[in-house]
Amino acid sequence: MANYNIKRIERDIEKYLPTIIQREATDELLKTITITDCELAKDLSVCKVYFTSFSELSQKDIEKEVNEAASFIRGKLSQLVEIRNTPMLVFKYDTSIEYANRIEDVIKKIHQ
Repeated sequence: MANYNIKRIERDIEKYLPTIIQREATDELLKTITITDCELAKDLSVCKVYFTSFSELSQKDIEKEVNEAASFIRGKLSQLVEIRNTPMLVFKYDTSIEYANRIEDVIKKIHQ
């Protein structure tokens, strides 16, 4: 039962974050990110939010900027998600898409 609730809260967070970022944020860098996944801790205290961006900045710089806005995003999220304590948000740059593209390039080279 508890695992079901965690998954439901993860889905809610993943659903509301893009809306908050696009409508409420004034920083243009935040508007370039795309949320790819969320992982909520079992005690509901921390939520790792994975994202990608098409910005020209380095991954570390983007991750730093987004994490600086995490408290603002968390405050807006607390108004939308119905849980007693809103988890702390930790944003991590998602490299899985780039990794998949590299593998795809290797496979194409092998077939040629």
